[in-house]
Amino acid sequence: MLRSLFAGISGLRVHQTMLDVTGNNIANVNTIGYKSSSTIFQDTLSQMLTGASGTTPDRGGSNPIQIGLGVQLAATATNFLQGSNQTTGRLTDVMLQGDGFFVTRKGNENLYTRAGAFTFDEGGNLVSPTGNYVQGYLLDAAGVPTGGLVDMSLDPANAVPAVPVGVEMTSYSIGSDGKIRGVFDDGVQRELGQLAVADFSNPMGLEKVGETSFRESANSGAVQLGVAGEGQRGTITGGALEMSNVDLAAEFTNLILAQRGFQANSRVITTSDQVLEDLVNIKR
Repeated sequence: MLRSLFAGISGLRVHQTMLDVTGNNIANVNTIGYKSSSTIFQDTLSQMLTGASGTTPDRGGSNPIQIGLGVQLAATATNFLQGSNQTTGRLTDVMLQGDGFFVTRKGNENLYTRAGAFTFDEGGNLVSPTGNYVQGYLLDAAGVPTGGLVDMSLDPANAVPAVPVGVEMTSYSIGSDGKIRGVFDDGVQRELGQLAVADFSNPMGLEKVGETSFRESANSGAVQLGVAGEGQRGTITGGALEMSNVDLAAEFTNLILAQRGFQANSRVITTSDQVLEDLVNIKR
């Protein structure tokens, strides 16, 4: 009898977790670059009452008799399907169409995000809404990325070709290849750098760290750095943002499933309690 009580308790726990995950998805329905999560359940170890037996000349084989001991949370899976395009017209808003992540630097750590709502700060550095520095590459004379990651900025010293003395930048743009191009008052368009795009062999293994960002983990595989359009990496769309990929219809259905699952397991506990009460009352 106690087995059913504890099985019911385990059911309450996992369905509460399902409610938590679903509630978080709905809360982030309008979060730029957010990727929804789902819960995966699995049964726990079953108690063996009678083991299986093989076939003998005098008797056929028999199957094992086992009683399950409840349910447990196996995993929370992140859905990396593409979110819809929201056109903003802002020059510093960018979205990835396809695989990959933008790279930002927070202190000494690199983080990875699909949220491309960037801006230039007072120092001309391209930053995320929380102030993380957007990472990219400087370019050589042929426009090829060189060296390691650097903070992206509008610094004319990084321009290719070089900027003559007295020439100033009048505007800028970010292309589908992730290159930041400045237009200068001498009529020449110069490249200031190129946004880095990261990829992983197992993106579902990344750890969520808040700020709509992810961190490399032991099961995500090592980061594979490159630029937009290279390998499996997607292209960049300027003046647009990737919306959350939360499907409200599916999430509301999950709410119903979680609620009914919670109610059913609470009924198991109530019924087990009533049977125990009847057992105690036999003595009266």
